[in-house]
Amino acid sequence: MGIEKMTMPQLGESVTEGTIEKWLVQPGDSVNKYDPIAEVNTDKVNAEVPSSFTGIIKELIANEGDTLEVGEVICSIEVEGGSAEEPAEKEDEKTEEPASNEKKPASDAKKPQTKQTGARFSPAVMKMSQEHGIDLSLVEGSGKEGRITRKDLQKIIDSGEIPTAEQKPAESAPEQKPAAQAPKPAAPTQDIPSAPGDIEIPVTGVRKEIAANMLKSKHEAPHAWTMMEVDVTNLVQYRDSIKGEFKQKEGFNITYFAFFVKAVAQALKEFPQMNSMWAGDKIIQKKDINISIAVATDDALFVPVIKHADEKTIKGIGREINELAGKVRAGKLKSEEMQGGTFTVNNTGSFGSVQSMGIINHPQAAILQVESIVKKPVVMNNGMIAVRDMVNLCLSLDHRVLDGLVCGRFLQRVKEILENTSENTSVY
Repeated sequence: MGIEKMTMPQLGESVTEGTIEKWLVQPGDSVNKYDPIAEVNTDKVNAEVPSSFTGIIKELIANEGDTLEVGEVICSIEVEGGSAEEPAEKEDEKTEEPASNEKKPASDAKKPQTKQTGARFSPAVMKMSQEHGIDLSLVEGSGKEGRITRKDLQKIIDSGEIPTAEQKPAESAPEQKPAAQAPKPAAPTQDIPSAPGDIEIPVTGVRKEIAANMLKSKHEAPHAWTMMEVDVTNLVQYRDSIKGEFKQKEGFNITYFAFFVKAVAQALKEFPQMNSMWAGDKIIQKKDINISIAVATDDALFVPVIKHADEKTIKGIGREINELAGKVRAGKLKSEEMQGGTFTVNNTGSFGSVQSMGIINHPQAAILQVESIVKKPVVMNNGMIAVRDMVNLCLSLDHRVLDGLVCGRFLQRVKEILENTSENTSVY
């Protein structure tokens, strides 16, 4: 028998750490490879972590509620082959040696401990500390080897007692100037008293991650906004004429939204600049057209992805929209189903909105809000007034990547595709 270590897996493209929400096994339990052993929460998804080995759970190294970086050990498993004793002894030696080194400065102050691990701050921790003006050299980490986690910072933010550069010796203050100058959004919460009858709702889990991602997008991407009105009378008549037969034949509803996603995918193929991302010293124009769609639950927002949307029919897109939305509401959406999006289309019209400005889904360069289809009196080309089905398409764009000219042409092309949708258009 031998001992193998299970580590925190990377459950998304930009995921750097995860929180153990619940262990599904206990020491002594037998597991097969790919059996779920824990529920993990990241900033992108709640997911079950599968076992990498077949064997017996030896030790749960991480506790429920612990936040660990990708690659950190979460548990050990006893598997067939090798000696169980030697690896265990070697591991003890590894853990004891750094511990003895850390004990020397620990009696002086907590600060040296965090400085030793400073080079190992995750991007999420660095970003969070800068947003809230937290001096990391004054924070004691609860992670492995004193590492600071997002959970540590959230406790500080919730307490309202933010350690800043002013609280440490002057000679080290210059290192933390950017953090000290950062906005402190946590402070205003201290000035909002609760009156009788008020309901205090704790901000936890997915809602906290949504807030962090939205803040990141608004802080980093200079948003610009434009809107175009589209006459979809023919599209509405066509969809309404086929919806009954389609539902009977295919088993799901063909929605207006499927037509809009298809039109956007086609226009993205013709205007590939819209399918780009900002990468600091360069702009990456993505080859694949993967449309993110926003699906809301009562307390959270998920953004599953329709991969290679330009290669799919309206029927194929409609089926994926239906299946992905169902998975979100059933809590069965997988992390890989939210990865790889290159452009977002949001169906804000589903709850009656006629005009809105979306926040870009970082790191994408644009998001299109499809508003409610409304009947309006419209002056036609012949000068006559007619009642038409009209919809507003509202586009938010990252002005580092995109300019008004390409966005205007892109929206004009989407408009043209939609206005030319009729009984001659095939959904198959």
